[in-house]
Amino acid sequence: MKKQLLILLLFTASLTVKAQSYLGYFQDNYAGVQSVLFNPASIADSRFKTDINIFSVSGSVQNDLYGVNLFDVYKDGYDLNTQAKRTPSDANNGQANFDVMGPSFMFNIAPKHTLAVFTRARSVSNVRNVNGYLIDQVKDGLDQSSNFNYNAGNINGASNTWGEVGISYAAVLYQKNQHFLKGGLTAKYLQGGVNGYVQGKDVKVTYVENTTNPQAGVLASSGEITIGASQDFEANEDYDFDSGSRGFGFDFGLVYEWRPDYEQYDLSNAKPADNNFRDLNKYKVRFGLSVTDIGSIDYRNSKQDTYNVTGIVTQQMIDDADNLYDFLNEHYTKTSTSKGAKTNLPTALHADVDWNMYKKFYLNLNGDINMVSANKVNAYGIADRVSLTPRYESRWFSYYLPVTWMEYSGMQVGSGIRVGAFFIGSGSIVSNLVSKESKGADFHLGVKIPVYEKKFKDTDGDGVIDKEDACKKVAGPAENNGCPWPDTDGDKVFDKDDACPDTKGPVENKGCPWKDTDGDTLLDNVDACPAIAGPVENKGCPWPDTDKDGVLDKDDACIDVPGLAENKGCPVLDADKDGINDKEDDCPLLAGPIENKGCPKVSKATLEQLRVEAKSIFFTTGKATLNDARKGETSGRLDAIKEILKNYPNAKFAINGHTDNVGNAKANQKLSEARAKVIMDLLISKGVDPANLTSQGFGATKPVKSNKTASGRAENRRTEIVYLGNL
Repeated sequence: MKKQLLILLLFTASLTVKAQSYLGYFQDNYAGVQSVLFNPASIADSRFKTDINIFSVSGSVQNDLYGVNLFDVYKDGYDLNTQAKRTPSDANNGQANFDVMGPSFMFNIAPKHTLAVFTRARSVSNVRNVNGYLIDQVKDGLDQSSNFNYNAGNINGASNTWGEVGISYAAVLYQKNQHFLKGGLTAKYLQGGVNGYVQGKDVKVTYVENTTNPQAGVLASSGEITIGASQDFEANEDYDFDSGSRGFGFDFGLVYEWRPDYEQYDLSNAKPADNNFRDLNKYKVRFGLSVTDIGSIDYRNSKQDTYNVTGIVTQQMIDDADNLYDFLNEHYTKTSTSKGAKTNLPTALHADVDWNMYKKFYLNLNGDINMVSANKVNAYGIADRVSLTPRYESRWFSYYLPVTWMEYSGMQVGSGIRVGAFFIGSGSIVSNLVSKESKGADFHLGVKIPVYEKKFKDTDGDGVIDKEDACKKVAGPAENNGCPWPDTDGDKVFDKDDACPDTKGPVENKGCPWKDTDGDTLLDNVDACPAIAGPVENKGCPWPDTDKDGVLDKDDACIDVPGLAENKGCPVLDADKDGINDKEDDCPLLAGPIENKGCPKVSKATLEQLRVEAKSIFFTTGKATLNDARKGETSGRLDAIKEILKNYPNAKFAINGHTDNVGNAKANQKLSEARAKVIMDLLISKGVDPANLTSQGFGATKPVKSNKTASGRAENRRTEIVYLGNL
């Protein structure tokens, strides 16, 4: 009993094991069923067909009071109280947890749905707000202490041991292009084990030593202490298992993956050998969020007592007490007692970001936050932490190097490895190997049976995986068990589709040769009339004679009107009613005598009219240009001449130019030719056929009057249109 009071007041030194362990391992995509403990959503769309945990365990020790050299701890005679580096404060802290995962497994119940079942035993302890100076003072026993006066404050400690049987369900919730979301939920049946807790309120202790008689040393205290346990240890110090101490718990989580290369994993393009890409990590960045350990255990037989510890005791009183409860009841006042209590689970929030830096190299940032109030009675939770973990990850091998800031124990560096069915690691091993003041240590290890998703082998690349392919080295369709279809006649039409498997034939005739039913040398497949003989040039059909005039439509210029063969199947026409068929009529639209080939004759009246019109065409003196002053009148005369000439399409007319004798004869000749050509070109521009016209000049060689008078010379300067005959 000598130290039991101190145990009550101080709830031991500050050792801790984190409630969330497997540091660095949980974020591995090949963590399998263990990952469900961190985030239930992680098992959906995993790299496993199934994963079976045989046995795995994790534990960790952290504190902010004692710093040790781990190499010295294992030496004979090592004394923690004298050889450890102590950093006492008014409020030192600690936690404790031990986690064993028993037989557990996960498996896919559908492509997007996964179940996991697990068994687990856990032990978690917390102690907060312990006065480290007081611990340092009484480390060798109260009777070895010198005088002290400390405010022990509001110490709060709790410990719980329990078992779990859990079932987890996870599913893909959303998948579109680069976005992928999955969620998961865990339900846990909880079987209580042992629970104990203590809480102090405004506790102060003062010790006055007695150097003459140490047993007479006096310990004065004040304040209030609450102490409780899962059973009444005051009545029975032996532990009795209570199967009725049970409860339920829940975890839930979400995982979002950003998949910028989603087109590479499009299931519509997946081959059977790709196994729907289940063996591949498809994300560039993964975000996870989860809340674990929501729930409580109802300890029906638990007992809680509260004592007012204001009073004075001696070292002798402490030594004489048989047990803790006897001591408390004899020397202090019990203010309350109660039966039955619930203890909550160490609820925590977890968030992580996982970045696929390059191929199989990843970087993970993870944060774990305790959601349990530090001042609550019988409360225990995880230590807050932030971890940055680079890792190399493949199907059968992973290596990870977590760098962690841990509440109470500070920075630590660890290392872990997964090889096939075995994994082992620690979140603090590296820093502990080099530090002389380690305030924490942790480990995790396990053995499992992983059954991975993988690509199927397809040796011949025919889309039929080898285990289902009857012809593994020769490509063939799935409907023929991966073997090629036979082609007996070698016509490239498989026998299964060949109506004539022993005779070559084209694909479009189901492997049979084409016939010539009508015997017109044109095969039925290209014969538009396979039952009626016809020429090749009409696609095997006979030529029609629509108007029944004996001229086939292909040779008939008038398909719908009967006519003569010599007229290309058309009837004989006489449009101008001059008695001459249009085909023999040079002027089918103008009536004319037969001796003039159906064209009208040029009469004297017409020639006179042409003479009159031509006489009124005026040129600029000495030039081959029309007189500007009378250009409008000249244009009208030309229009009249054009209208006359178009009535004689087979006649030839000459435009003759004449001058007087004034001036040089050569110049006059040249001028007369130019003027005649100007008139001819103007008529052609107005629509007269050039074949009907010619022009020439005569200079002054053909006067019609005397050039001795002005009036005579005016008559000699003229343009004439002369009829030359038929074309």
